[in-house]
Amino acid sequence: MKLNLVSCDAQRPDKRAIAQCIIEHSDISNVSLANELTDILLEGDPVDIEVADKNSGSALRALRKLSIDYEIIE
Repeated sequence: MKLNLVSCDAQRPDKRAIAQCIIEHSDISNVSLANELTDILLEGDPVDIEVADKNSGSALRALRKLSIDYEIIE
């Protein structure tokens, strides 16, 4: 499933937790890339990630917990 991470509405977003969520639930395993995507998201630009279908439920819960707005593309 492909997700478009639109924005983060948390008052004080936890960059490390967001990057860890991206690593755990997407096909990205590179920490520096996850940190870069987190910075892009927190600057206000959308980020696309690919999530395995078997992890989709837990990924969506984790994103909601981090106050990240997302759109399901596929």
